[in-house]
Amino acid sequence: MGLGAAVLPDGVNFSIYSKDATKVVLCLFENENDKKSLQEIELNPVENKTGNIWHIFVEGLKPGALYLYRVDGPYNPPKGQRFSFGKYLFDPYAKAFTNGSVFKSYRKNHKSGTTEGARQDLSDFPKCVVIDDFDFDWEGDKPLNYPLEKTVIYETHLKGFTAGITKDANCAGNENGRWGQLAGTYKGFAEKIKYLQELGITSVELLPVFEFDEHENANTNPKTGEALVNYWGYSTIGFFAPKTSYAYDKAPGAAVKEFKQLVKELHKAGIEVILDVVYNHTAEGNEHGLAFEFRGLQNDVYYSLPQNDKQYYNNFSGCGNSVNCNHPVTEQLILDSLRYWVKDMHVDGFRFDLASILTRSPTGMPWEMPPLTYAISQDPILANTKIIAEPWDCAGLYQLGGFPAGDGNRWSEWNGRFRDDIRRFIRGDENTSTAAATRIAGSSDLFNHSGRSPLASINFITAHDGFTLNDLVSYNYKHNEENGEANRDGSDDNLSYNHGYEGACTNPKIESVRIRKIKNFLLMLFISQGVPMLLAGDEMRRTQNGNNNAYCQDNELSWMDWSLAEKNADLVRFTRTLIALRKKHPVFTRTDFFKDHYEKASAGFAGAAGGSANNVSFEAEIIWCDMNARTPDWTKMDRFLAFMLTGAQTNDKDFYIAANMDRFDLTITLPNPQAGKKWFLVADTSFASPEDIMADGEEEELTEQRRYVLVSGSCIILMSK
Repeated sequence: MGLGAAVLPDGVNFSIYSKDATKVVLCLFENENDKKSLQEIELNPVENKTGNIWHIFVEGLKPGALYLYRVDGPYNPPKGQRFSFGKYLFDPYAKAFTNGSVFKSYRKNHKSGTTEGARQDLSDFPKCVVIDDFDFDWEGDKPLNYPLEKTVIYETHLKGFTAGITKDANCAGNENGRWGQLAGTYKGFAEKIKYLQELGITSVELLPVFEFDEHENANTNPKTGEALVNYWGYSTIGFFAPKTSYAYDKAPGAAVKEFKQLVKELHKAGIEVILDVVYNHTAEGNEHGLAFEFRGLQNDVYYSLPQNDKQYYNNFSGCGNSVNCNHPVTEQLILDSLRYWVKDMHVDGFRFDLASILTRSPTGMPWEMPPLTYAISQDPILANTKIIAEPWDCAGLYQLGGFPAGDGNRWSEWNGRFRDDIRRFIRGDENTSTAAATRIAGSSDLFNHSGRSPLASINFITAHDGFTLNDLVSYNYKHNEENGEANRDGSDDNLSYNHGYEGACTNPKIESVRIRKIKNFLLMLFISQGVPMLLAGDEMRRTQNGNNNAYCQDNELSWMDWSLAEKNADLVRFTRTLIALRKKHPVFTRTDFFKDHYEKASAGFAGAAGGSANNVSFEAEIIWCDMNARTPDWTKMDRFLAFMLTGAQTNDKDFYIAANMDRFDLTITLPNPQAGKKWFLVADTSFASPEDIMADGEEEELTEQRRYVLVSGSCIILMSK
């Protein structure tokens, strides 16, 4: 029996799970701002209950109907039971919500002393909306499901991507100030699809678009006095519902069609949709939190509770509670949600926030074979869907390289080691060359087991949580004062460097170094084995003024500043050309690891360490070099890396890539290209635009084929042809 509200030809069937409820009442509303319910229907446990599923068919009800529940049962917190008949509850399977805020509604009613029962004012309390799943013309659309080796991910916030475009903005498509209404909506995002196409990315990864309540945050900005919000959305309310406030059309349920339309338009443009999903905790908080959904339905099933004192909550998420993901009922909810977003909403993949919580048992202990992650990996409906884990949680469980999902593990993982090791190397830290080489080659130390490949590694330099790429080279310290937490929030370990001045500056020397470092990071990201993920705006130097935890900043600090695309058009071009290079050449997108006997000290040269560069074996897949084009002594490699990728196995060109992160320029020796070939310059990050990178077919033949002056703090790419 399917849960939720199902539209049938002559009415709507409602179903909801509760094992210990003694009374269930369906509350129907006429309008979204109704203070009271129009009708309340008590379900008969004899006629309207099958097992632990309460259900009722309401004849004549249509799509768009609004509803909530009230559920009674034992209130015994030490045993994990928290039923309260005075609370109005959401349907966990609701597919849309009306506008409103649970938290603002509770605060308002708390002031008037009417937080429960018939006296409660529900005018701004969201209601669930009945949705007809078949009321949309997909025009034959289906998920794109690109292979991982063909994937370039672009992480962005759906609202923030266009929220900064105002009705007065001087930009294309803003005739008659139309952006004043489109900004920050599903429709507004669709208006920027052409930019994404031109950039060359294949997949957008959207920060949470499952329904959440931005007014959960009660803090204020100490600088402005304005209320702060939950901007990122990592606090789910509805696992089946797209965020209502992101819709241009504010009518109940309109967000569903607008989200589907956006997916369809992105697919038409050849762009996948990956959703950042939060199944690890909910917005109901800890034992002091509100009850508006799972807590009032079956608290001890949906949440992970300490076995010796169930009035409290296991807090592996850092947000007050943790979902009991591997209980069969909760596991079914999560699988049903994922299948819905694939079957009915046509999304192409999911990135699972704090995914290690999904591997914990009902007692909170990590499992070697978690039922949920194994089921997701093997689910037939999700078979072609990208599944990406953030392989850690906030209680110290760190599973990078070993995220458990049984045989046939097809999970990819956010590679935090790639981020950290490449940051250290580009910053110029001592003794980081070996670690950087391992990351560039696909992180075989982490993923070369159990049939996995470099594609298990999602490589990134920056992400939504942390510094933007611009801020990574502009700040030594975080500046989160405006978050209302006295700058205590956010990581202090950013591996950043400001290059002589904290924050934005006009010093041309500092700016030149910063731009070069940004280009170095981008180059390393897109030539490394694995799947690259670019943070939105990094290609145009988007800044958050040193804020590395802008979860609460729904304003210009977080929004995309589209004027930067023009101001920093050279960097946008550099990024676009790098992406095109990666997509054209399969040497950068391997589906297996480099063979061990090529990776070891041979490095493709005759002899052991120090062997001559004149005897290159082009059967090797990767050839590591020192600055003299000899086999490197890894114990002495410092602030320098060089390697050649041979294209014989992939019917591709040969490439030579070198990086000098020392303080001094280096004159390096180039390895000999194949007989009859010459080296051509593809990119040199020390050069000013447009000489810093060449478009396909415009590479410049080197006049000096044996040596190259590699400027301090720069990288090069050469191609042989």
